Amino acid sequence: MEPGPQDGPDASSLKPVSSLRSHFESMNKIKEEPSTAVATTASSSTTTTPTAAGAPPVLARQRTPSPKPPVPDTRPARPKSMIVLEGGRTKPQPPNPREYTPTTTTATATLRPIQAAIPPPLSPKPTKPPAVLIEPPHSPPNNRALSLPTVDAAALLSPDSTKSPATPVSPPSRPFKIPSRPTTPSFEPRRPSPRISATQPPSPPPPRRSAELRREREAKPPPIVPPPVNRADKPSARLSVVGDNVPKLEPKPVQLRPDQRSPFSTPPSMASTLENEESPPTLPTRPARPMSHVPSITRTNTLPAAFDPPPVHPTVANKRRDIEANTFTRPPPTPAVVETPPALPSRPPAIPESTPKIPANSTMKLPPRPVRASIAGIPAADHITVNTSVTTQQPKRIASTPTTQFAPPPTRTHGRSMTVDQTSERTPIELREPPRRLPAAGASPVNNDSPTIATPGTTQITTAYPDASRINRRPPFAKQGVHEIQTKYDPRKFDVCGEYVCTSGYLTRVWNLHDGELLVSFSHGEGIKATSVAFKPGVNVNQEGLRLWIGNNIGEVMEADIATQSIVGNKSNIHGRYEVIKIFRHFNEMWTLDEGGTLHVWGPDGDGVPNLNNSPHQTYRLAKGHTFSMIVGEELWYATGKEIRIFAPTVDGNNQVQVLMRPLVSEGAGEITSGTVLKSQPGKVYFGHTDGKVSIYSQKDFACLSVLSISTYKINSLAGVGNYIWAAYNTGKISIYDVRSSPWIVKKDWQAHNDSPALKLIADRASFYRLGRQQVLSLGADNMVRAWDGLLQDDFLENEMKSMDSQYSVFEDIKIQAMTWNAGASTPSSLRYSDSDAAFIQNLLQSSDCPDILVFGFQELVDLEDKTATAKRLFKSKKKDATDQERMSHQYRDWRDFLVRNLDDFMPADHLYHLLHTATLVGLFTCIFVKSTLRDRIRNLSSADVKRGMGGLHGNKGAIVVRFMVDDTSLCFINCHLAAGQSHANSRHNDIAAILDSSILPVEADPSVRIDSYIGGGDGSMILDHELCLLNGDLNYRIDTMSRDTVVYAVKANNLAKLLERDQLLVARRRNPAFRLRAFDEMPIEFAPTYKYDVGTNNYDTSEKKRSPAWCDRLLHRGSGRIQQLDYRRHEVRVSDHRPVTGRFKFTVKSISPKKRTLAWADCQQRFEDVKMNEANEEKLFYLMNVIGYDLTTSKGLIQDQPRRVNGKASHHKG
Repeated sequence: MEPGPQDGPDASSLKPVSSLRSHFESMNKIKEEPSTAVATTASSSTTTTPTAAGAPPVLARQRTPSPKPPVPDTRPARPKSMIVLEGGRTKPQPPNPREYTPTTTTATATLRPIQAAIPPPLSPKPTKPPAVLIEPPHSPPNNRALSLPTVDAAALLSPDSTKSPATPVSPPSRPFKIPSRPTTPSFEPRRPSPRISATQPPSPPPPRRSAELRREREAKPPPIVPPPVNRADKPSARLSVVGDNVPKLEPKPVQLRPDQRSPFSTPPSMASTLENEESPPTLPTRPARPMSHVPSITRTNTLPAAFDPPPVHPTVANKRRDIEANTFTRPPPTPAVVETPPALPSRPPAIPESTPKIPANSTMKLPPRPVRASIAGIPAADHITVNTSVTTQQPKRIASTPTTQFAPPPTRTHGRSMTVDQTSERTPIELREPPRRLPAAGASPVNNDSPTIATPGTTQITTAYPDASRINRRPPFAKQGVHEIQTKYDPRKFDVCGEYVCTSGYLTRVWNLHDGELLVSFSHGEGIKATSVAFKPGVNVNQEGLRLWIGNNIGEVMEADIATQSIVGNKSNIHGRYEVIKIFRHFNEMWTLDEGGTLHVWGPDGDGVPNLNNSPHQTYRLAKGHTFSMIVGEELWYATGKEIRIFAPTVDGNNQVQVLMRPLVSEGAGEITSGTVLKSQPGKVYFGHTDGKVSIYSQKDFACLSVLSISTYKINSLAGVGNYIWAAYNTGKISIYDVRSSPWIVKKDWQAHNDSPALKLIADRASFYRLGRQQVLSLGADNMVRAWDGLLQDDFLENEMKSMDSQYSVFEDIKIQAMTWNAGASTPSSLRYSDSDAAFIQNLLQSSDCPDILVFGFQELVDLEDKTATAKRLFKSKKKDATDQERMSHQYRDWRDFLVRNLDDFMPADHLYHLLHTATLVGLFTCIFVKSTLRDRIRNLSSADVKRGMGGLHGNKGAIVVRFMVDDTSLCFINCHLAAGQSHANSRHNDIAAILDSSILPVEADPSVRIDSYIGGGDGSMILDHELCLLNGDLNYRIDTMSRDTVVYAVKANNLAKLLERDQLLVARRRNPAFRLRAFDEMPIEFAPTYKYDVGTNNYDTSEKKRSPAWCDRLLHRGSGRIQQLDYRRHEVRVSDHRPVTGRFKFTVKSISPKKRTLAWADCQQRFEDVKMNEANEEKLFYLMNVIGYDLTTSKGLIQDQPRRVNGKASHHKG
């Protein structure tokens, strides 16, 4: 056929078609007439070369980006990628990816596939520049296979492997075969190749004869063209951009029929094309891969999709074909392939239809353990042969991703996620998708109306820390049995069941909580340690706690019997040498989890309990990177870092294992370390994080309800008991929070493990049923196991007594006048130089309304900046120290005598005052006066001091503490001088924490007095143990983030609110939960900053340092509603660089009637017994139904028939 005037040199049409298809077609056009010389025309830049032995010539694509004048080629004729065989055939050789192959040859030249990269180096062969006609490249024939490098094929192309010829094609007789390509390759939308290299040439395809290609083109019927498809995700210009980097092919124009053109939007149908195609006489095409070889269509994936092992390139290509088959650009797979996947061969085909029921023992008084509904129809484990290999895929398990819906191809896969990372915290919030619940096995596809997680905008993030104003510091030691056990080795895992507690590490030991007796102790061998432990279910409730399952660091699971102190079962290598990090007890099942993400589910055998001599009923593959997991209902909440995944493993494996399509992530919270649920808060799941936050999720729709900040320390463990959450911290403290209010209330906080982290908390659900008490156990890094009273009996009685104190107490208000002043080493005589200064004390006393108690607190009565005097006080001998002390005492006596004279002179004659107490510390001076009518009601007077200067060695910074009792109320007065410096706020925080935490006062021995006169479970040795506290002093807190001039201008403008927003003390109270002054209150400040002035003037500091003004001098109080501050003001005394600050208070004190108190105490104890009984019934019911698995009727019957226990000992060995 002669080419038409509008055709190219190889009879290809010049009419516009899809750029990529035309490019591929031009690669496979070969010249029809043999030629012996290089021919260059104005319409083509391709060259033809003679071939050996009359073989048909093939085209050689010019690699240069622009035409060159032709010159004879003198280089060797054989290309590097071809070997000439007999008869003119060539054999392809694997190309060297590091070596560039020239495209112009004289023997046998081949076409190279397109590579979207920078062109290789220019050929040294110069050619004459012709008039070039650039046309879009054409697609290759349907039966041509494009040989691309593996790197580019995997990254760019998604060939559809599901299309195959309708009729079989006989294989060629010659060894050289040309594979056929079923469809035109298409680029995956918006997936640029990450590995495009300009220095790596593509491998050349094998040659084909020009006559064969022409026959194939002429014999092809018109392809079936489906209607256009909306390609919103595939811009039409993307192929032209790719083609800009590759050289263009311009074959000779050949007129093609219009029916031979195919739009690029839809590939041709191979079935209709091959039926009418003539069979070529030579070089038959290779048969396409049969569909049975495509694993992505025929397999049933039982593992989460995102946790497949890293695929090799062919696997990536198969996955691309699978994704392309799921799009609407080509017909979807037939329903038979998707809906009825074959079962995997690792499961035995025959399973008995009925389950052997657990035989009831007629001699037992207790009913046997009920069979869970999920295992109905599943035989005992000894009748099933299960391949327990980690990589084995179990049948009868539905894939994590539903096969009834087609998900869009992922743009990127998170390293540990099951799906695309659109819910990861790395994804912008506006692009993040909420997780969706997957349907159950056999259910309809996922509905868009199904419950989803709340968007980040609806999650309540609470920045307010829990209220610690009514905190209790008394450790809640267990009332019965031993309250601590010294393990004498280094355990890190433990479990408890009633009277037995097991600790595991390199040793496994079992202790009796009644008397602390060591029952079992054995070693695991050199280099082997137990990494998980759990008590095994018993045949009935009275057989609980008799055996243990222990997992170790080499993937082994063992069963130990406590009574015989022996190992009765062992499953070695069940976890493939992976460390067993968790063992769950779920009703009468045991679940073992290793660090590789393999979860084995061990169902009950014929006796109704799991048996290690059998194989696990099911094996699931979960995510790696486990940080915490727990069972909530029938679901496993599984945390990996900040993400939470939810699974529903079952014994039969018929249910959907993956509950959500995407993981849950808490906004603004760290990695998850712990979690718990509360019986009183059904439907809520609580998780603890490394940054001291707690996230709350809904169990119903998995929405993140709120994120709370409860501490600045890492939360190691959480436990739910009643209405309270117990939290164990890395500091060794345990805190208890009441979650019923917002913000939460800190009920208790105590140092459970000294100088060591508290590693784990367990609330023993079996303790009420087996021991008649509620116990919570903690394990610390100090190798101690401690038992705590879960009912908090002492706290309950104390709170009840204080709430009823109006029934047995008489209350009275007394007036307090307090003053704090940094005198700057001034003396009473210094006040005489100014009339206003001289009248300061007189005006203060006459306006005080004759208070019952007068408290004067001074700071810096000695010159602390005098380095010589300071050195003398530190380093002189004791004899000379006594002389200096006498001189300092003289200064204090001057102020004491001055105050006594003023009280005698300016207070009414009918109001007599007595000097109650004076106390001194380097520069600090406290002087307390009381009315004569109150003096006889004061008792238990004592004082102490806390040094904070020079690391606690020097008293230039610190506090003086004075405490006494008025009737039956404890009062405590603190005079402080904290660390100075604008940037030393943390030092001031540390100073106040050390002062408040110091046990410096005498301990009250009488427990009744402790309950009546002290609070917070204290014994009177600490400041916060007292009912009424008043703290004054130069606290030295400054104004942050503002220059001195800005502060001065704001003070002159009376814009105090702007300054108070940046006051360090107020900011710390709002933002720092560990700030100890959060327990104190302060009246709103309405006066100007009291520091720092030029002495003798009203000007703020104009010295070289130019210190910024600040409210250094403060008055704070703590009284649980029984302190009322009446005023808060400053006084203009210019003898010092500080201004004095005073306040008037009203303290409420009580006087207790002993007889009425006795009646109230008996009433409180009866209330506690009622509460304990109700709590016991609820806990027993919860234990029998949610831990053991009995129904409601059976559980209530067991509670009613439970024998009475003597001394807390259970009779669980009977029956």
